[in-house]
Amino acid sequence: MSAAVGSARTVLDIEGMTCASCVARVEKRLERLDGVSATVNLATESARVDYPASVSMDELVAAVGAAGYVARPRGADRPSRTSVPDAGAHDGTRSGDAHEGAGHQHDVEDEPGRTTLRTRLLVGAALGLPVVALGMVPAWQFPGWQWVSLVLTTPVVLWAGLPFHRASIANARHGAVTMDTLVSLGTVAAYLWSVWALLFGSAGRIGIRHEVVLFGPVHDPSSLVYFEVAAAVTVLILLGRCIEQRSRRRAGQALRALLDLGAQDVELTDGRRVPIGELRVGDEFTVRPGETVATDGVVLDGAASVDQSMLTGESVPIDVGPGDPVTGGTVADGGRLRVRATSVGEDTRLASLARLVDEAQTGKSRVQRLADRVSAIFVPIVIVLAIVTLVGWLVSGAPAATAFTAAVAVLIIACPCALGLATPIAVLVGTGRGAELGILITGPEALEAAERIDVVLIDKTGTLTEGRMTVGDVTAEGIDPDDLLLLAGAVEAASEHPIARAVVAASGSATPPDVDDFRSVAGRGVTGIVAGRTVAAGSVAFVESGAGLLPPTLREAVGRAEADGSSIVAVAVAGRPVGVVAVGDRIRSDARETVERLHRAGASVVLLTGDNAGAARSVATSLGIDDVVADVRPEGKLAEVRDRQDAGARVAMVGDGVNDAAALAAADLGIAMGGGTDAAKHASDITLTAGSPVAVAAAIELSRRTLGVIRGNLFWAFAYNVAALPLAVAGLLNPMVAAAAMAFSSVFVVLNSLRLRRALAPARRTTADLRTH
Repeated sequence: MSAAVGSARTVLDIEGMTCASCVARVEKRLERLDGVSATVNLATESARVDYPASVSMDELVAAVGAAGYVARPRGADRPSRTSVPDAGAHDGTRSGDAHEGAGHQHDVEDEPGRTTLRTRLLVGAALGLPVVALGMVPAWQFPGWQWVSLVLTTPVVLWAGLPFHRASIANARHGAVTMDTLVSLGTVAAYLWSVWALLFGSAGRIGIRHEVVLFGPVHDPSSLVYFEVAAAVTVLILLGRCIEQRSRRRAGQALRALLDLGAQDVELTDGRRVPIGELRVGDEFTVRPGETVATDGVVLDGAASVDQSMLTGESVPIDVGPGDPVTGGTVADGGRLRVRATSVGEDTRLASLARLVDEAQTGKSRVQRLADRVSAIFVPIVIVLAIVTLVGWLVSGAPAATAFTAAVAVLIIACPCALGLATPIAVLVGTGRGAELGILITGPEALEAAERIDVVLIDKTGTLTEGRMTVGDVTAEGIDPDDLLLLAGAVEAASEHPIARAVVAASGSATPPDVDDFRSVAGRGVTGIVAGRTVAAGSVAFVESGAGLLPPTLREAVGRAEADGSSIVAVAVAGRPVGVVAVGDRIRSDARETVERLHRAGASVVLLTGDNAGAARSVATSLGIDDVVADVRPEGKLAEVRDRQDAGARVAMVGDGVNDAAALAAADLGIAMGGGTDAAKHASDITLTAGSPVAVAAAIELSRRTLGVIRGNLFWAFAYNVAALPLAVAGLLNPMVAAAAMAFSSVFVVLNSLRLRRALAPARRTTADLRTH
């Protein structure tokens, strides 16, 4: 989303959103203001808003308030160390407890003065468990037990369950019903009926017990209390929310990881070392070998190889010298640079990438939870059924008390405690199984997204390839190939260039021969005397300038290597060209299996890389990939994701670098390689700790199976309660029926979820083996 000309941009942190319909309401309300454009993100509980000068910040906040939510400006328009969403920005559950958690640093349970889901759960469980025990075991119902249940249940329903009531009221104001509506309706109905029965019915008599009669007419409905239903439902729903809360993706960490790539301080050319925040445009600073370039600038003096792979995806470092631009966050190897700063702070390329990730996450497709979608249908039906029950009993001539009792019983039995466990328990087991297979799934949003993936955009460097330079073909003329590598490795041993290190590693010599008269020409090559012979190694132009043109056989080898996207190290011995060494990023041994499994899963595969077209086409041909998009910057990868989404595709992005972070965040499903950067991992929905791309297909399959179990859980969470509805309508509902329905549905949900522990069993050996690659 781009800010219009003459408009400002801000980020609002929003409290109280619980589902996708909340997002739509906030966006609609904000965009009623003239010239305002807004994109709201449920996961980060924030809105990115473009607004004209004619609209004030107070008006934006008031618009969100009119929609039923609380908004506050984040305090900065662009990501910075103080404005990045905190790691705990969505530790407060989106499902009713956003009031307690949004926008606070780290775990909200550490914030003094704040009531968290965990606190509500612990207090609710401590008070509610005795209530459930008393309500379900008649032998434990001592004289006055029902009054003790009242005392214990009141804070459970009114305080521990407060987030659900708040959310249901907010939704009701806008004509929406969600899972929170169902929970609030059922628990309040059970609680209020029980209070009425104690105060005005016969349930308050000392010595009364609930008999163990599951079916049969209730002769005195006013003797029944349902405190155990109200307490158990509240506690179990809170438990489910806490489990779900722990699995939710922390989007702010992606931005923090990006910004942490930058240098913390910088050495100015006058020898002073100052914090990075004090650097200004035009300042000159020094970059030593192995150091991170502090900010965007232009080289004034010196030469070095700059590793830009994490930003651009290019596997070969770039040689830079005077007049060349350098990017903050990249690493200089094999040389010292004097650089003049051209951009600092929020104007750098790294900060620009952080904004891309932030905006991509804000635009992430919103998945409304299955439970909310089911509740949107189920709750109106239950309410209508309760009304029909009331009217039906009255029309039949029954007393008003009997009719009211049956109608309330419908509301009570309709509240399934297992609903709160249906998704989080399956996610917990599914993610646990994924961890065993080297697949870390962040939460239910990732599961729902994985089911519908039909296009997989997959990065090359570090994903399908090993991400490091290795020697490939060696062509020698008039010399043994092993001797060629030994001589080249000897003169390259003093260089820190990644290509040089690859040649040294391929030479196989733990202790390279001594080199006399060593000389290095930055960005071109090296020379030296090894065992009395002059050896030169470097670019083709460098070797030809001192030893003459390459012979035809070596020239052909250069052509083949360049066609494959490999880098060339030409070697001359005693003033004569004798060999060519191709150095490139080797394809992973299991990359082809990855592509084949994705095709079998019904997904088309696209190779998306910042590397050159030759290298990309070579890899794609080897792996059976038909669609290749090469030479793309991070902005291009993000655009490719969005273009395919606009065309109606459900897109998964697989990558490992900073240059992939924005695309990972914007994709319907982001999958990061475990060996990649923190920025990529935090921007993704799934991380493959095994380090093998084969796990990409396994992750999608496991996600689909887990989602299938969630659907089954939701069905049975409602089914037991729906089966008891006719008893409630007929006036036959006993508290033991409600208790039994709760117990059976909860047990089934747990047992059904445990089936995921055996998911992907046939493929376990293959996936486990990947960890050794």
